[in-house]
Amino acid sequence: MFGMVKYAAGNLYAITVFLCLSCLVFRESVRAQAYPLKVSANKRYLVDQNTVPFLIAGDAPQALMVNISEADADMYFADRASHGFNCLWINLLCADYTGGRSDASTYDGVLPWTTAGDLSTPNEAYFSHCDRVLRLAANRGLVVFLDPAETGSFLSVMLANGVTKCRNYGRYLGNRYKSFDNIVWLSGNDYQDWSSAANDTVVTAVALGIKDNDLRHIHTIELNYIVSGSLDDPKWAPIVSLNASYTYCPTYAQVLKDYNRTNFQPVFLIEANYEFESLQGPVTTAAILRRQEYWTNLSGATGQFYGNGYIWPFKSGWKDNLVTPGATQMAFVKTLFEPRPWYNLVPDQDHSVVTAGYGTFSNTGHVADNYCATAARTPDGGLVLAFLPSGQTVTVDMTKLGSSAKAQWYDPTNGTYATISGSPFPNIGPRNFTPPGANSAGDKDFVLVLEATASVSSRMNTRIPEDVTVKTVYNPATQTVAIIVSGKESMAVAVIYDAAGRQVAVLPAEGFRGESAKAGACTLWWDASGVPCGVYLLQVQTQHAAVVRPFVKTW
Repeated sequence: MFGMVKYAAGNLYAITVFLCLSCLVFRESVRAQAYPLKVSANKRYLVDQNTVPFLIAGDAPQALMVNISEADADMYFADRASHGFNCLWINLLCADYTGGRSDASTYDGVLPWTTAGDLSTPNEAYFSHCDRVLRLAANRGLVVFLDPAETGSFLSVMLANGVTKCRNYGRYLGNRYKSFDNIVWLSGNDYQDWSSAANDTVVTAVALGIKDNDLRHIHTIELNYIVSGSLDDPKWAPIVSLNASYTYCPTYAQVLKDYNRTNFQPVFLIEANYEFESLQGPVTTAAILRRQEYWTNLSGATGQFYGNGYIWPFKSGWKDNLVTPGATQMAFVKTLFEPRPWYNLVPDQDHSVVTAGYGTFSNTGHVADNYCATAARTPDGGLVLAFLPSGQTVTVDMTKLGSSAKAQWYDPTNGTYATISGSPFPNIGPRNFTPPGANSAGDKDFVLVLEATASVSSRMNTRIPEDVTVKTVYNPATQTVAIIVSGKESMAVAVIYDAAGRQVAVLPAEGFRGESAKAGACTLWWDASGVPCGVYLLQVQTQHAAVVRPFVKTW
């Protein structure tokens, strides 16, 4: 019956009935990401193997391989998955710099080498343990940013082994872990002396050795504190495809610096101030963490890592500090961004959207002392988000919205929305917005959410031109969907949404199998094997209009 449902422009009732019926037929399931991760076509964010955008929400259990049992590791993974985390920073080798023991042994005495410090003598018992840990993380849907030899403890070891052994160690890891889907290779860690040619030669040798045998996984590197980005070191530019911003200062500054590079890559925040620690400035509170988080995501990042002073070394009391304000509110970050096209947000660097009240930009100083508001907008005018850390009034140029806009305050401490009185507002002239006082934690920070009302229904209400035909082959579909577009207009992009309105795939011209996306006829193939059964909407954007078609995936 689904194949007989007719779509008519403007007929929201038909689509609503269609989606409701589908909910009765298909069992709801959580859409699993298809790993390994890769870089989007425009090099601005990460996607999974089905080109679904991936927003990093990471924790940093750096000493997990050596300081806790596999049973405790699985318990920790389950907890983090329940909090909405999807990535973890784990050091494959861990010694005293990151909370382990000086000989790099596990808590129960297993050493990584059969000859102390010799990278050419890996201990199978140790790496088998690492294998099992990585598989436990995979079972929870977690991506591991795996550091092969973190430079805080092992730079001296790499120098002592020399380039050849380092390269061969990398080859060993590449061969061993090339079939593990849930890995991103992360080199470095407080790599203060990367400018030394001798140092960089051995550290890059490990990464290059991995790439000799493993081309499935992307690489990144954390360089030096207090402020750095992966591409500061030109020797790493041809190795990495993901740029790690590292800063203890206001995070927007370094993230924007990396976002603005001419040789840009997707940027993410690898490390900033950790909860309960005070390496720079006062003890890091939940409010300080929120500034780091929302500043980062509104500055063009594909996500970020959080850190917890109890968790990264698994020190005494770590189990009592799993459920903390900082960990809990990471889920609220995802609640705001993931249902929306966060990957299309462009940072408001010239203050053309938020024109007044945004505060003072600073690339130095403590996060706690900075109250700068950050904002971003999608190019189609469908969405504007602005993070206001101190309850200040801001002025928004409403003409930057594509239509009249629904306006809400989002409370980042509990994930709730409050509609602003008078909403929706016309997209005419400037308008002031003042947050509603204290949030649920008693602080003043809120996120202003402006969504063009036309954009919510435009996927279903856009005029369908008579000279454009879109049809899906195999509807209901199984593992592969063929999309045929014909007409006089050139095609810009095809987007697939699930029944909840979440984007699951973007298929630009690069997705065509050697066939032109110009005017005429072209065929696009979507591999739907990684998404659950259910109802999906296909939106094909042509030069002047959007065409929407529903289809069903049955197995």
